[in-house]
Amino acid sequence: QVQLVESGGGLVQAGGSLRLSCTASGSIGSINAMGWYRQAPGKQRDLVATITRGARTNYADSVKGRFTISRDNAKNTLNLQMNSLKPEDTAVYYCVGQEFISGRYLYWGQGTQVTVSS
Repeated sequence: QVQLVESGGGLVQAGGSLRLSCTASGSIGSINAMGWYRQAPGKQRDLVATITRGARTNYADSVKGRFTISRDNAKNTLNLQMNSLKPEDTAVYYCVGQEFISGRYLYWGQGTQVTVSS
């Protein structure tokens, strides 16, 4: 079993910054890539960014140049630095982990709310 716990969400004004963190515990060795998804009210859950064990990153077009994903494999932590936040970034953000065997993002945190006011 893998547990993912997010922290760092909150309320910020447009143009501001927030840093999300995620700590993984349990069967850490079963996790390959990690990432962040988000879900705004009434919308589907969308990919924000992913990062492999080798630190190769991938970003949604909507956050490129504003968000930075990073991970510390030794500390089992994942971070998302969010700058120049916009009201449309308002969502619940989920930390996710990809299972090595299936290649699917099977592990999900409980989510943390990010609200950006205009």
